[in-house]
Amino acid sequence: MPLLMRIGHHVLKNRLVVAPMAGVTDRPFRQLCKKLGAGMAVSEMVTSNSLLYGSAKTARRANHEGEVDPISVQIAGADPAMMAEAARHNVERGAQIIDINMGCPAKKVCNVMAGSALLQDEALVGRILDAVVKAVPEVPVTLKIRTGWDREHKNALNILNIAENAGVQALAMHGRTRACGYSGEAEYDTIRAVKAAARIPVIANGDITTPEKAQFVLAYTGADAVMIGRAAQGRPWIFREIEHFLQTGAHLPQPQVAEIHEVLLEHIHDLYAFYGDVTGVRIARKHISWYTRGLVGSSAFRHTMNRLDSVAEQLTVVNDYFAQAARANTRLRYETEHHNNNAEDMLPASRLAA
Repeated sequence: MPLLMRIGHHVLKNRLVVAPMAGVTDRPFRQLCKKLGAGMAVSEMVTSNSLLYGSAKTARRANHEGEVDPISVQIAGADPAMMAEAARHNVERGAQIIDINMGCPAKKVCNVMAGSALLQDEALVGRILDAVVKAVPEVPVTLKIRTGWDREHKNALNILNIAENAGVQALAMHGRTRACGYSGEAEYDTIRAVKAAARIPVIANGDITTPEKAQFVLAYTGADAVMIGRAAQGRPWIFREIEHFLQTGAHLPQPQVAEIHEVLLEHIHDLYAFYGDVTGVRIARKHISWYTRGLVGSSAFRHTMNRLDSVAEQLTVVNDYFAQAARANTRLRYETEHHNNNAEDMLPASRLAA
């Protein structure tokens, strides 16, 4: 077994990290992914604008009550002093690791020279990292970047050097440039080169969707851990699947309909409690859609579900749908085992997970 990943004094239970995703990696999602095998989960980004600290959204993102350690909070911004204050503000509210966002390609973030747009200004990168590390000497600071801002300007090695000199204690890298967004395929050669030069842990990110891909990326890049984002949407059990495969070389069975139903119910009840009924129902819609991708009849189900506004209605429709899905799966197994009939219109076990 390889050595476990360490960030500062925090030792992760494995090499699997949940990527920060705006509107996704809230406390309920982070908790669920940790429960299902992730070694760490990074929060959705929190603004460095102190004028917004009193907003309900920012206050909710700083709520870590009951969250499993380590608590990693990502901050975003372009002003060193504001980023330093944001780091202090979040540490005071429970953050145990501060992560700096220099990887987000979204226009609304890059247009204010934050996120991956910062990679174009290495001097500013250095000032931000210096300010944040000095502001919170009691907690480790990590950095999330991309390989560069476009294919002609891949400066990840320069950013690594700046980060190490500033005292950053781990670097996560997405294998695309800012200009790539999420198009094309992630490349791992740059991550491999950065890891070869690094004195700090490196976390590889981008297009890691299966246990085999995680194993390949770890081996090819030499990275200390992998970071998984979109592949965990509606599939939080991907972390236990990858961990089992890395340890044994064998695959866990796909989750049954009943377990998917159980995990989904736990998730959306946590969303209702965290956001309140009105916002919780709205937030739950996208998660329910992700959980049901690939299941028979899910398109019509989602159309109905997205028009419902109450907790009671949402739960009723979800429970009815999964009851039907469970019956369809039972029929499929019976007919396959005893009659070898064509069951194309029923729920194949291979489609249970997104």
